[in-house]
Amino acid sequence: MAQKITVKIVNANFNLSAATPEMEELYRRAAEIINQRFSVYTNTNPGKNVVEILSMVALNETVNRLGVQRELERREEQENSLRLDLDRYLKDIPVK
Repeated sequence: MAQKITVKIVNANFNLSAATPEMEELYRRAAEIINQRFSVYTNTNPGKNVVEILSMVALNETVNRLGVQRELERREEQENSLRLDLDRYLKDIPVK
């Protein structure tokens, strides 16, 4: 059963439904990270409004996510290549 939770991002409360305790933890951690980034961008970009700062946070977090995704894809390709090399090597070993 989903649990109703509330997370605060900047000055807004969001009522969410977390299907699992792990999902609740992810929602809470995500809100914490957004608020931390918001604070940093607010300090480094005085004069920007909330929408502009949240847009910068969203852009930065999305760029980070895409970078991680790209790195994961590279590592999966390396794993597949190594797996093929290993399979070829093992296939060439004579069976006694």
